Parts: sequence; C-alpha cells; structure tokens
Amino acid sequence: MAGAREIRTKIKSVANTRKVTRALEMVSASKIRKAQDLMRGSRPYARAMRQVVGHIARANTEFKHPFLTARENVKRVGYIIVSTDRGLCGGLNSNLFRKLLAEIRDWNQKNVEVDIVAIGTKANVFFRRLKVNLVGSASHLGEKPKIEQLIGVIKIMLDGYSAGRIDRLTLAYNDFVNTMTQRPTLDRLLPLPPSETLATAHDWDYLYEPDAESVLEHVLTRYIESLVYQATLENLASEHAARMVAMKSAGDNAKKAIDSLTLVYNKVRQAAITQEISEIVGGAAAV
Repeated sequence: MAGAREIRTKIKSVANTRKVTRALEMVSASKIRKAQDLMRGSRPYARAMRQVVGHIARANTEFKHPFLTARENVKRVGYIIVSTDRGLCGGLNSNLFRKLLAEIRDWNQKNVEVDIVAIGTKANVFFRRLKVNLVGSASHLGEKPKIEQLIGVIKIMLDGYSAGRIDRLTLAYNDFVNTMTQRPTLDRLLPLPPSETLATAHDWDYLYEPDAESVLEHVLTRYIESLVYQATLENLASEHAARMVAMKSAGDNAKKAIDSLTLVYNKVRQAAITQEISEIVGGAAAV
C-alpha cells in the first residue's frame, strides 16, 4: 500500500494548493471592483487634461515649451514602466517586459542609451538584472495609489528631458480592456505625439498670467503626471483581473489533477485488494 499512501499525500497536497488558489481568486474578485471604480473615476480628468494640452499645443504662442518640440538626434531615451508589486497574475508582467525588451534592443542597436524608472517591485527587480540605467523606482503603492507617491520618479524623467539628457520619454503599462483582456501598451509622453500637436496651428493665442512659460510648465507637468497616474490605476485593475483569471485556471487544473490522482488511487487500491484476496484463496487451497 506504499503506492496508495504516496498518491493520497499528492492528493492532499494538490487539494491544499487548490484552497490557496481559490482564496486568491476570491480576494482578487472582491478587489477588482474597487480598482475599476478608481480607474474610471480618474479617466474624465485625464481626458480633460488631454483636451487642454491639445488646445495649448495648437495655439500660436511666441514661447515654445521643450515638451512640445521634437528632437532630430535621439541619443538617449527614457521609459516609465508600470508593473505590479506581487506575482501570481499570469503573464501580465512578462508580456509587457517582452514587448519592452524588443524596443530596448532596437534602441541599443542604434547606439541609443536607455534610462528607466520602475513603478512596481516586479519591474524594479527585472530591470536591475539588465544592462540599463535604472534611475528611479517606486513600489508598494497599495490598493489606492496616490499621485504624491509618483511625483518623485516622474520629476526625475521630466528634469532629464528639460535638461536635454533624455530626448524621448515613453510610458509602459497594461491597459485594462476587460476582465479577460489586458493589453501591454507603450505610449509616448514626450515630446507630445502628433495626435496632440497637430501640424496646423491656429492664428490665435491665449492670454497667460503671469507668463506663458510658467503656465505651460505647470499645465504640461500636471498633464504628464495625470497620464502616469491613470496608467497606474489601469495596471492595478489589470493586475486583479489577471490574477483572478490565473487563479481560476489554476484551481480548475488542480481539480483535474485531483480527479486523475483519485482514479489512479482507486486502481492501485483495487489492485492491492485483489492481490490480498488472491493470496488468501491461494493459501486456503494449499491447506
């Protein structure tokens, strides 16, 4: 019965694993609703900021902010990467990192250096192992991230762009489509993409108080911060959705494994009973 005992141990182990995955699935299912509410609540602000910046970018002003001007020679690029703090969420982080690595490899082939700011423990740990310049990180944002937790790492990249150390800035995160779909996304932050800085400028301008430079600096900085904060909330909702789906799949696989092991156990147990009966009958016949 040694074989049957080992199978019973495996069944018990898989059953315990299934309890854990079931608990994680239920926790993520309860948190995803709150994460979606936070994500949807911040979308109107991000959308309004995008419209304001679009109007300012198309205005005919004498002062041209560096964030609005594209640079011909790109020598160094920056990435703000939003990831999760915890694992067990399927391929959510790995899919994003795989897409990023392909783009970073292309930049390296062009002799362009890469600076990275990592938001989330997974990105921090992953990119520390690579030959890239990790200039800042933020982690453990919790279930209700605050913009104050992100301002420091965002300022590192904005100061680098303003000083000319970085020629292009990109935001990488997982865009929440629905519970079953989370899309790895790379959005260019600086210079502002053509969709927001249209080639045709108007012949009118705003009246700036105290001056155009101060107003544009404040508005464009708030705009970048709103995009990064929105990406953090999108990634948080994607994390809970991906973990819920992954844990459900793991629980279903554990159930199949238990059923398969139970069938094997019953066969082994039946074979042992049959062998014992045969030995008893053989012994009785010998007597």
